[in-house]
Amino acid sequence: MIEGYVDRESVTVGGELGLHVSTDAEEFRVRIYRLGRRLEFITETGPYRGVLTAPPAHPDGVPGHADPSADWNFPAYGIPVPEEWRPGVHLIQLVEGDEERARSVPPLDDSGIEGFAREFFVLRPRVPGTVGRILYKKSTFTRHAYNRSDNEGLARDSNLYENPVYREGGDREVRGHKLSLHRPGGVIDLAYWDAPFIAWLERYGYAVEFCTDLDLHEDPGLLAPYDLLLSVGHDEYWSEAMRDQVAAHVAAGGHVAFLSANTCWWRVHPTDGNTAFVSDTDHRVGEEYPHLPATDLWWPQPPEGVGRPENTLTGVSFRNGGMWPGEWPGDRPREGYTVQHADHWIFEGTGLRDGRDGGEPDRLGAGTGLIGYECDGAAYTYDEHGVARASGVDGTPESFLILGIYRLDPVHEDFHHLKWGHWNCPEREAAITSPRAATMGVFTAGGTVFTAGTVDWPTVCGRELDAGVVRVTRNLLDRLAHRATAVPGDPGGS
Repeated sequence: MIEGYVDRESVTVGGELGLHVSTDAEEFRVRIYRLGRRLEFITETGPYRGVLTAPPAHPDGVPGHADPSADWNFPAYGIPVPEEWRPGVHLIQLVEGDEERARSVPPLDDSGIEGFAREFFVLRPRVPGTVGRILYKKSTFTRHAYNRSDNEGLARDSNLYENPVYREGGDREVRGHKLSLHRPGGVIDLAYWDAPFIAWLERYGYAVEFCTDLDLHEDPGLLAPYDLLLSVGHDEYWSEAMRDQVAAHVAAGGHVAFLSANTCWWRVHPTDGNTAFVSDTDHRVGEEYPHLPATDLWWPQPPEGVGRPENTLTGVSFRNGGMWPGEWPGDRPREGYTVQHADHWIFEGTGLRDGRDGGEPDRLGAGTGLIGYECDGAAYTYDEHGVARASGVDGTPESFLILGIYRLDPVHEDFHHLKWGHWNCPEREAAITSPRAATMGVFTAGGTVFTAGTVDWPTVCGRELDAGVVRVTRNLLDRLAHRATAVPGDPGGS
């Protein structure tokens, strides 16, 4: 048995990767790969002496489950990162046993990214912006929120959703559910959303640099060298500093593409030297479920929440979207987005029609699972021509242009069926009367903001499952990769 985690999920070239490992083997080795056009083997280091460390017991005495709020304090090992390594996302494979056993373990390939005894880290250039002007933000806070710290044949069921740990706060400590970033758990979301899209970006020649949520949280100047920020996949947990800096980036003329959904739903408060975070969510507290008020929900007004609706930043909200039944990744509807404003630059070269010629409008991504496991939407009304237009009653900017829409109908409140973006949103926000719908759109507020409205956009694009989605993504990146191409006051260039 072997498992581990990194001290920090980003490293600068020429620095040192801090790796924490627990194993019952006498020795182990570390293989490192780079995610790009294909999974590229970089190096193998070791052997290192193995030490087995027991995980901390759950503070509530839950048998068989470890404490998700505590640093697991595995032994630390430092791995130098040479200057010649190329920036990007790197995968770590932990290989237990002596040299003979290690030789019997085959190297990973593109089909073997997901699994236990694996980790990843982002390698950043020494001078930001020297590789490319597009910054890809890996949603690491969300990754940790769902990390159960399982291992092969071992279910620990401990995160923000299963057997969470709640702290009452006080003495300058924030109240809420606490989660440590120093826990093992393997690689899951990186394989599903990020790896296919990262490979696609490199195949098409886009020069991209990477960061983590913590990088954005800590560095007020992080976005300055970049023209376009990418939020990819499932990007649910944001700190106040992250949100402020992205809003300032847009106000200064920078662009953002939210190729994601359930975006900016919960606020987090990094703590313990930024090795953990606290979020006052509606997740279980003892026998209480849901726990209310959930004061770190972005959209409700205090004291019920933060009072900063996420759609003022993104244009859309999970409370106007929904999610699909069953275990993740689950199934998807296959109808795709109904196209609106087909003459907009986002659809250039796709050949898609919006029905203004008298025919039926085309559907972007039809036949694929584009409308993802979770999706976001904007409150809307239909005009006299049957075109959906954002109403703005939920905080969506007036200039938000709906380019694609998929009505979530029927929507059930039962957690085991297609459901609202949040179980109690229809009761808590009764003024929002439009049907829930996954929504793709764009607006300008200094810089341009595009939102895909679905977590599965990067998967469909990265695997090239739909030519229209690929072309829309290329149009988006080609246009927004340089600030100068934005037209002030243009609500999207239609």
